Amino acid sequence: MFIGGRQPQVAMATAKTGSFYLTETITIPAASASGSRVQGVIDLGAYVNVATGQAVAVESVDFVYQLGTDFSSDVAGMLAGNGAIGAQVTDLNPGTAFVRADNQSLIASGSLNIDKTNSIASHSSDLYPDNFGPAALSEAFMVVNDSLYLVGGNDNAISGAAAVSLTARIKCRVVKLGTKDWMAIAIQSTASDN
Repeated sequence: MFIGGRQPQVAMATAKTGSFYLTETITIPAASASGSRVQGVIDLGAYVNVATGQAVAVESVDFVYQLGTDFSSDVAGMLAGNGAIGAQVTDLNPGTAFVRADNQSLIASGSLNIDKTNSIASHSSDLYPDNFGPAALSEAFMVVNDSLYLVGGNDNAISGAAAVSLTARIKCRVVKLGTKDWMAIAIQSTASDN
């Protein structure tokens, strides 16, 4: 049974490494029209191995939003008016589009909501809350694909003054799965692509 779009718990995973971070940054160009989307790719080829049953266990995902070449946190300069900047990490390629929340490939999502009129900004995590629990591997999102995809975009025009950088910081570890567990995740991942 899937709860909230999560994969079944994998009790047979054993950690091959301690936790480490993978990062990817995409840049939403200055003056981008509302609804613009940009994609970045995180290569997992060095960590995922079909022959040995090696996979990546995602423990948590954080999104960081920065403005301009000095990477400030001034949200008032990010959008031309009230709106949001959204982010998603998936293990299947959505192109430059967001996926619906019930998509099995969705690992994490969040948004920075900007009320420019009242000078208020709030950051929200839409899924799980993008932290899969303590270090227990049974709570991690297992990835057997060789890439992760970061998609970000704006809902209202990006300010014409500067681009917005969106970074995903992904805490993960390399794990070894039993053959049946690895195949089950691979089949589920392939099935959600159809």
